[in-house]
Formats: sequence, structure tokens, C-alpha cells
Amino acid sequence: MCSILGLFDIPAGQIGLRGLALEASRRQRHRGPDWSGVYVHDQAIIAHERLAIVGIDSGAQPLISPDGKLVLGVNGEIYNHRELRNEFPDFDFRTSSDCEVILALFQRYGTDFLNRLNGIYAFVLWDSESERYLIARDPIGVMPLYYGRDENGMLWVASELKAIEPQCVQVQAFPPGHSLDSNDGEIRRWYQPSWREFDNATTPANPTDLRQTLETAIHRQLMCDVPYGVLLSGGLDSSLVASIAQRYSDKRIESDDRDQAWWPRLHSFAIGLQDSPDLAAARIAAEAIGTQHHEFHYTIDEGLDALADVIRHIETFDVTTIRASTPMFLLARRIKAMGIKMVLSGEGADEIFGGYLYFHKAPNAQAFHEETVRKIEKLHQFDCLRANKSMAAWGVEARVPFLDLEFVDYAMSMDPAAKMAGDGKPEKGILREAGRGLLPEEILWRQKEQFSDGVGYGWIDALKDHAEAQVSDRELSEAAQRFPLNPPQTKEAYCYRRIFERHFPSPAAAATVPGGPSIACSTPEALAWDESFTRMADPSGRAMRGIHETSYE
Repeated sequence: MCSILGLFDIPAGQIGLRGLALEASRRQRHRGPDWSGVYVHDQAIIAHERLAIVGIDSGAQPLISPDGKLVLGVNGEIYNHRELRNEFPDFDFRTSSDCEVILALFQRYGTDFLNRLNGIYAFVLWDSESERYLIARDPIGVMPLYYGRDENGMLWVASELKAIEPQCVQVQAFPPGHSLDSNDGEIRRWYQPSWREFDNATTPANPTDLRQTLETAIHRQLMCDVPYGVLLSGGLDSSLVASIAQRYSDKRIESDDRDQAWWPRLHSFAIGLQDSPDLAAARIAAEAIGTQHHEFHYTIDEGLDALADVIRHIETFDVTTIRASTPMFLLARRIKAMGIKMVLSGEGADEIFGGYLYFHKAPNAQAFHEETVRKIEKLHQFDCLRANKSMAAWGVEARVPFLDLEFVDYAMSMDPAAKMAGDGKPEKGILREAGRGLLPEEILWRQKEQFSDGVGYGWIDALKDHAEAQVSDRELSEAAQRFPLNPPQTKEAYCYRRIFERHFPSPAAAATVPGGPSIACSTPEALAWDESFTRMADPSGRAMRGIHETSYE
């Protein structure tokens, strides 16, 4: 985890930009507290704040090509960098950084290399010889990226909104799976998987192949030169990740599993209110898996006290995201205090396999598949944003093996009928079948809990009570006048929106947050699967408890 800042299209004669860029970069230094670097050119500036995870002794950025013509700033990890490096025996690699391979790829292929990267990343690249820049973001949007222009037309690019919002007259999230090449000036989609179309999702479901693909993805993502761990809520997704990671944790994948790991004991982390369902389940999972488990408690007051900091860091006012981000933010601080710099997390499985409770009501395989596609394409606004920024607030990197490019391509090409729940079959049934033997039955078949519910049901109730005390009936009735763009519909939403406005006052900043009802983040078509969905204003999983009860009978 790092942060990048880029300034491009700099007007002639502009002065004082180095200091301005450094000040902007400082506002996201929490993402990369280990080192700072800056490159300055008359027409481009790239600043980087580094969190050293791979190549810790030689991977400082910006990275510069051997001929000095290319300059690169990356926030991310390239998991297949060793395979890619082997294609360039004549390239003079100067560091052990996984990101340096991007320089070699660009030098040989221009912009036609992005589909070859398997990783999570956002980067800016400057070619001083051709006075050309390239900006790109990973396919799913695991790593955040924003861009905007100031009143002089200069382009600002940064990992977080807070870095550039004060300077820009307009600012937007850079779309995942897209790139911007200054040669044509257009933001173009480069990630176009065939599985986006229902007719192409035809691979027969095979639990054995699914498990093998997941194991490969998790093994690949254990690339790390620092102490790491796993987030373990006790739910299916995080428990599967932890169990598989434990199998590989005693060897270094950088040596093809020949050498002993530097930190062979896998640590797992869970957080919740006292007696939360997640904590109880995480204890069972950790004991069965054999991790060194750490259980942390937080109080309602501690969570409420953190709200303003949470919203400043995660840069959203979405209700569901804030509910779940707060305990994750608090957990990240405890993880950092223990010297852990990277964790594996379970985000993405619910979107790929239809794990949310409303998927039980999907009328057919095509509707099911189209909703999973839409959920994946929105992940960067919700769960990826939460996991990345909650952890990055304390200089911890979150990796998400379920969103490994090869795993996503395999799982989303699978016949969606095999993923469907209902008629007594639980959500994510095919994934549970793939996990047989890895987890205790009570964890393998545990019912779905949203993270904000699982940390303790009292958490959501307390947030509602807090909002009720903070926001008057009159304020809520006049919400559309104060917030004409996506006005809040509940007092809790109003409370978060008001905090967000204090941190990010511009209308452009508010426009980066998705609007509309956050109930399961569903499309109108999905809400139409069951008329009762349209009456649910609360995005909590408890609102759909009836689906749980009937679907597991």
C-alpha cells in the first residue's frame, strides 16, 4: 500500500509546484509512512509515499528506467512480476520491486500490456522523451484513484480524494479497468472480460477446480517481505482465505517454496463488540485452522468517537460502508501496533457467488449472473474502498484473493445456475462445497452475516440512536435543500453526510459518492425480485433475516 500523486499538462511558466505537490502528497502519507519520493519535470511531477512490502531495501519510488526516460509511480502489487521479468533478460532491472516490470513492459509494448498484469494497482507513468503520460487502474478497482483539473487546466491524479480536492474545480474517481494515454487524451476501458455477457458464462461448475484456482490465487498473494496476517471474521470467506493461507505460510513463495518463511506463524485478527457473533465464530475457525489468533473488542463509544476520522479516511457517506468501516478502521490500528503491514481479506466472494441474501430471490440464472456482474463493477465504490482505505489509514495493506484476476475470470465464467441459492440451498453453495475439509462444518455452512452486523447487533442500533440525537426531524425534512445531490433519506445518512461535508466541502467531492438507496446496493431490477425489498430502508442484513430462516430449512 502506498500513495501516488501526479501533476500533468502543466502550463508553461508555472512555478512553486514542487511545494504544492509535496503538500498534497502529505495529505495521504498515512498510506505510505516508510519513505517519500518526488520527481519534478517542467511538464510533469510525480510524488510517492511508500509502504514497503516487497523489495523493501531497493524499491523506493518513483522508479526510473535505466535510460532515465521513463518515470513511474505505483500504488499496488504486481503478483505475476517474476514471470513477466523472465521475458526481459536484457532489461537492466535496478530494484527488486514488483512494480518495476511495468517500465519494461511499457518500453516494449507501449500501452498494450495492461491485460498481462495480475495485481492490484493504480499508477502514473511519464515518458520524458515523448512528453507522454499514462494513467491506469486495476480491473476491479481494489486500489483507489482520483483525478481532476484545477482552474488552470492542470491535471491532478492521486490515490485519495483529500489530496487533490482542495486544488481542483472538478474531481472524479478514475474508473477501474481503464487507462488514460495523453497521446489521445481519452479514458478508455481496457479490461473487457467475456464473462460480462451471460451467454459466455458456460464453464461447468467443478468444486475441485474452483478450490484449486482459489488456492493458487492465495498462494500468489502471499508475496511479501514483511510480517503479514489474515482478517478472520469467522464467516465463510475470510475463514477459507485463512485456512488456505495457513497451508503455505511456512515457506517463502519468492523462492518457489524452497526456503523457510521469515515469519512462519500466521496471525489472524478479529474485532467486535463484547460477545459478538463474529468473535465467537472466529475463535472456532482460528482454533481449527491453527493461526495465532488475536481478538480485539471495541465499545460503542469508541466506535462513535471514531466516526469523523473514519469518514475522512474512507471518503464516502454511504451508510453501509461507514457501518462496516468503523470496526475495520479500529482493527487496523491494533494490527499496525503489532508490527503487521499486510493482511489478506475476504472481500469479493459475495459479489462473485451471489452471497447477499437477496440473491435467494433471483428468478433465473441470467438475472442472477447480471446482478453479480453489476456488483463486481461497483465494488470499487463500496467493499474495496472500505477494505483499502480503512486499513491504509494506519499504513496496512489489504489484499483480496477472491479478486485475483485469474480467480475472477474463472469463477465468473462458471455456469451461474450452479451458484444460485434457494429451495433449501444456502448462498455460495458451490464455494462451500469447494471448501470441504478445510473448515469445521459449523463455519463452512455458517449463515451469511454482513460485517457491520457480525461485529455485534448493538453497533447498528447505537449508530441509529446516535443519529437520532444528532439530527432533528426538521433537518431531515429539509435535507434536499441542504444536499440537493443525492439527499439523505434517514437521520443516520444525514449525520454521515454532514460529517463528510465538513471534510470535503465541494459539490464535486460529494459527486464521487454513489447515491440512491444502499439496500444491498441493488439495481431496480434486483429489487423487483421481491416486492418486500422496495420497503426496506435499512441496508443491514438483519432486514432480510426472513430469507435466512426460510432458505436454510
